Amino acid sequence: MDNMEDVVNISPARKNPRGKFVGTAQKKIIINVYKDKIKQQLDNPTLPKLGFRDLIVDISRTTGIGQRTIQTTLGEYKKEGTVSSPNKKKVRPTILQKVDEFDKNAIRQKIHNFWRNREVPTIPKMLIAINEDDSLPNLKRTSFQLILKDLQFEYVKKNRNSALLEREDLITWRRNYLFKIRHYRAQNRPIYYLDETWVNAGETHSRTWMDTTVTSTRDAHLQGLTTGQKAPSGKGKRLIVLHIGSSDGFVPGGLLCFESKTNSADYHDEMNGDKFYEWFVKTLPLLKPNAIIVMDNASYHSVKKQKIPVMSWNKQAIIDWLEIKKIKKKHDTYVIDELAKDNGKLVLRLPPYHCELNPIELAWSSVKSYVRTHNKTFKLKDVMELLQKGVEHVSPDMWKNFIEHVKKVEDKFWDLEHITDEIMDELSEEDERHVLTIGTGDTSSSDYDSD
Repeated sequence: MDNMEDVVNISPARKNPRGKFVGTAQKKIIINVYKDKIKQQLDNPTLPKLGFRDLIVDISRTTGIGQRTIQTTLGEYKKEGTVSSPNKKKVRPTILQKVDEFDKNAIRQKIHNFWRNREVPTIPKMLIAINEDDSLPNLKRTSFQLILKDLQFEYVKKNRNSALLEREDLITWRRNYLFKIRHYRAQNRPIYYLDETWVNAGETHSRTWMDTTVTSTRDAHLQGLTTGQKAPSGKGKRLIVLHIGSSDGFVPGGLLCFESKTNSADYHDEMNGDKFYEWFVKTLPLLKPNAIIVMDNASYHSVKKQKIPVMSWNKQAIIDWLEIKKIKKKHDTYVIDELAKDNGKLVLRLPPYHCELNPIELAWSSVKSYVRTHNKTFKLKDVMELLQKGVEHVSPDMWKNFIEHVKKVEDKFWDLEHITDEIMDELSEEDERHVLTIGTGDTSSSDYDSD
């Protein structure tokens, strides 16, 4: 062009709408623009050399595509040598996935506290209480009902009165657990508690926590020390940790710690039946004879000894399985339970969503606090060393205090059942009186307020 007047004004690139999928064609444009800019720098040494970060900003300005998408695309291309088509179907997490195990447990405790205060918990009342609690997620009625179902609560209606009650099978499970744990303590049998958790390379907090200030798992959560949440709070790589302890402290030689290899938000996905079994086999000899081993109901803790039929089974294998099913009780056992029995020990499983009955939760809080307080490098190797020191930091006396706290929680559960039964009996009697009153024609109490 001879004259500047002949230059065509090029309009700036239109910004890609936020949330819109970037297709393969756009990704190829990113790659081509990147290659072109690199070539320009090589061909013309006088041009200012741009770093990778500056290149991303420049490509984003040229294409209108977001910097994060450009960085991800270039990373994929460098690693795979190509780019993939986007998954246009968004996978939206369900409410049960959004609300982690610790929050579910906190919701259950809040319902229990209503009963302990001799106030009948109903869905409207509980929704108000939960949504007013800043430490809990804000819920709609439909979402709350799904969580209640997952927590095994029922909405029981008796004439004009209604209340949230736990399902009888869960109550029975908890009652049996509490009865057995007390029975084993009375026999002076050694009791061990095991559990898994995670620790991030980026674990840190801005203040120091003193062990004596934490009195419960809930208190630990409010101080940012919870072990119950699914999504890790720190950044970077993370360690998956498994250990076992008793009133004598953490069992020497019982620590299992390994680096996470997936991006799963739930650390339980990192463990499997084989890995847990291998650890359990090595750990059993470290425990005292006649021991009780308390654990939760994670799937890898509860691998059945008798396999379930699958499509690949042949006819004879299915026939044999059906024959065994006829004497199901004899064969319906867990691999871990049978292994423990063979070694003169017993497994005792916690009821679902009752992490406050496991004192190792408080021990994990102390370990994580130690890591967060001393973590300066945020390197996984250093964090692993801090983790081991944090485990050593939890003394037998601390374990004894954690167990004593759990005993008090157990007592509250015993009292809860009596309170619930008593109040429900009162409501039933009140309903009967109401029916009799209506039968005699007296409607003076017809404006009784109930949910």
